[in-house]
Amino acid sequence: MATFKAVVVTKGDNGTTASLGRFDEADLMEGDVTVRVSHSTLNYKDGLALTGKAPVVRRFPMIPGIDCAGTVETSTHPDFKPGDAVILNGWGTGETHLGAYAEKTRVKGDWLVPLPAGLSPAEAMAIGTAGYTAMLCVMALQRHGITADRGPIVVTGAAGGVGSVATALLARAGYHVIASTGRPQEAEYLKSLGAAEIIDRAELSAPGRPLGKERWAGGVDSVGSHTLANVLAMTRYGGAVAACGLAQGMDLPASVAPFILRGVSLLGVDSVMAPKALRLEAWSRLAAELDREALARITSTIPLEGVIEAGAAILEGRIRGRVVVTID
Repeated sequence: MATFKAVVVTKGDNGTTASLGRFDEADLMEGDVTVRVSHSTLNYKDGLALTGKAPVVRRFPMIPGIDCAGTVETSTHPDFKPGDAVILNGWGTGETHLGAYAEKTRVKGDWLVPLPAGLSPAEAMAIGTAGYTAMLCVMALQRHGITADRGPIVVTGAAGGVGSVATALLARAGYHVIASTGRPQEAEYLKSLGAAEIIDRAELSAPGRPLGKERWAGGVDSVGSHTLANVLAMTRYGGAVAACGLAQGMDLPASVAPFILRGVSLLGVDSVMAPKALRLEAWSRLAAELDREALARITSTIPLEGVIEAGAAILEGRIRGRVVVTID
């Protein structure tokens, strides 16, 4: 295959442009494993890369797409051989390294994890970086001792990718989940994932007080800015909040009050450069603990040809749950 199908982002005088075309295999970047991609997915960061709304892409031309599932085609890495089913999340793919919205990608084998037994490539991409990040958040809360008997957990951006999977994971583990969303029409969807309560994001998204009424033992936040500040201000004594996103903004207009008066902890969660041991644990737990029926309710599927339009939709808040992108 001298060329293969790919979405490519280029930069011109008027900004960046994403288009579907052909890419020369000779122009793939260095790596010791070449993967034939079968599925990818759509994350908020992918939407930023596709639309150019934020400087996610650091080199041009770029094939966006930070996740893929596929089959090893060639490998000089000791852990992988042709025919192995693998997953890729993060490591700068789709940003600094040619990514996954293509029929092929070449990467470092150290970036890959084996596809867990019992998960199909499509299911792995229904989970994707969003779901894998949600599990990292759950793991962070549990390492901090935030168990189900400590009290409710608030999930912000609950109808999005991270929020949907976090809601499903926490509910299945016995937590009382308070789902925050700006889309009231998604209430039944969130309840079907196990949310016990639905609150309007307006309760959290405006500037708030340094300390509020103690409402939850912890939280999973993918929103940032005033929302995260308010979640912290309403966290119970000794609680913790796992923060992994910035949909509202990168700022944190909070005070030190929750930390020094209530002993609240803010747990930063990074999925892009997480070490392999943590990735393997997260994917093993996802394969074992995530309800597949809930995953199916979360998921829709589009062809590669539809990913550019979907990238704009996810930034506009018009995407519910997870989107699988079929490549071949």
